Amino acid sequence: MFNDLSSPLTLLRTRRSGKPRDLVAPGPDAAQLRVILEVAARTPDHGKLAPWRFVVVRSDQRDALAALLERAYKSENPAAGRLELDSMRQFAIQAPTLVVAISSPKSESKIPVWEQELSVGAAIMNLLNATHASGYAGGWLTGWPTYNSMVRDAFGSANERIAGFVFIGTPGRPLEERPRPDYNRIVSEWEI
Repeated sequence: MFNDLSSPLTLLRTRRSGKPRDLVAPGPDAAQLRVILEVAARTPDHGKLAPWRFVVVRSDQRDALAALLERAYKSENPAAGRLELDSMRQFAIQAPTLVVAISSPKSESKIPVWEQELSVGAAIMNLLNATHASGYAGGWLTGWPTYNSMVRDAFGSANERIAGFVFIGTPGRPLEERPRPDYNRIVSEWEI
């Protein structure tokens, strides 16, 4: 147990999401990314199922990802214009490091799928905290590619879902603080 909680709490209190389009090089090297992902895996996981996994999209694969997103988008939107397709390309190539988080529930388990899905969210939050602790910023995006079956099939099987694309890098501009919920609105004490 920590004797001085100020340092870990300061770390958690200062984490900000980085806009992936504003994240620049350098990103974590292979050894740093491994540590970040090992920390991400230290998450609540009822039944020790690891109902998630991470797929790293290397920088030399970003153009292939962009092409996949463009094809998938055109298959759903045959009349898509250049701006729409360019946005798919930009999505794929932003930030120096990309980790795709996959929800991979174990349907044969007695652990409810809902609990397994909560675990993937906790794993991504650990990934973001570890990214911040390593001196980088991360941004967790979903959006259209997350829900497209052609994109999902490129990363996993039909029983899996993309939980998000986590972009990691160095902030190219100061990270903005966003409004946080009012404490008194989100916290109450239970009474009978």
